Amino acid sequence: MITAKMVVQNMKTEQDMQKVDAVLHDVWGVRQVEADLTTKEVLISYNENAASFHDFEQAIIDCGYQIDHRAE
Repeated sequence: MITAKMVVQNMKTEQDMQKVDAVLHDVWGVRQVEADLTTKEVLISYNENAASFHDFEQAIIDCGYQIDHRAE
């Protein structure tokens, strides 16, 4: 299992955080998601044999959010 971090730039409200959490849990292989509105950071624990970090980035982008790639 791998844990990765991303920063979701336009995650501003509790509703945004819940949406991001739900979208990431829909990706196969996700074990745990922890989001922090203050820092906009999202920690994702996942099975590296079932998903890749790119899968999570794409899921976030597809639901209308932006990833801060400088934070990786």
